[in-house]
Amino acid sequence: MDTEFRRTTHEAEEDARNRDIRIYVNGEIVHRDEAKVSVYDSGFLLGDGMWEGMRLHNGKWAFFDDHMDRLFASCRAVSLDIGMNREEIAEALRRTAEANDMTEDAHCRLMVTRGPKIKPFQSPDLSRSGPTVVIIIEHSRPVDRLAELGIHLATVPQVRGLPHSQDPKFNSHSKLNCVIACLQAEAAGADEALMLDPHGFVNTTNSCNFFIVRGSELWTSTGDYCMNGVTRRKVIELCRANDIPVFERNFSLYEAYSADEAFLTGTFGAQTPVGAIDGKLIGTGYAGPVTRRMRRLYEELVRVDTA
Repeated sequence: MDTEFRRTTHEAEEDARNRDIRIYVNGEIVHRDEAKVSVYDSGFLLGDGMWEGMRLHNGKWAFFDDHMDRLFASCRAVSLDIGMNREEIAEALRRTAEANDMTEDAHCRLMVTRGPKIKPFQSPDLSRSGPTVVIIIEHSRPVDRLAELGIHLATVPQVRGLPHSQDPKFNSHSKLNCVIACLQAEAAGADEALMLDPHGFVNTTNSCNFFIVRGSELWTSTGDYCMNGVTRRKVIELCRANDIPVFERNFSLYEAYSADEAFLTGTFGAQTPVGAIDGKLIGTGYAGPVTRRMRRLYEELVRVDTA
């Protein structure tokens, strides 16, 4: 596939306003050209940090508490003191969105690192001046074609790691395994990578969680090795609330190849249809009826949450 026609789950419409956005850096809000962190920052040197992606609807951050639960749990697990509580983070987000006149169709990347180090080495003890907190919010709307035309996946050699190597439930700055998977997918002519777990079962893509539809049932991975996705969890909860059979289970490429539909879940794209895996057409290659129904249910859930 020519890279000019590659589709990704983060493909957004061009918006000229993003050239002049204001970014939050450690309490200050500055023009994007002035937003800088130290080359000694632990995030830059080592990928030592956590992040959250959120979407703004009706002036509110969808599922804010769920995202904060994940952020604070991850930071606590690696002894990273954010230096802010939830209310202070909410206020920083409000200030940044207000500085950019944003209330809708905006996407945030909230990043927290262990902060600058006194020497460019690994030990966390070398970060002594407190954390670095950055908030980037862009005017960002998924391109219309992502709603219907399915993206193409390629199964790649890079796998999701074991919890005792680097637990994929961390939304960490250390994303090299996902970058490698993305490169492998590009080399195979696909839009994104389909990654397996250490046992060879289907897991996630390089950036999203993965669901298949077989008959009236939705299947997704066990959750043992996948990303701790907020949207994934909301889809599972929606299925259970609407009597849609959903199963977290091991399944192989055999079941994925022969699925009636497949879609990806993520904060930016919500539910993105999959059209083909390893060159094999999935369904019609477009969003199927179950994918469309899940999208409607999810959109209504977002409306309720941000009302």
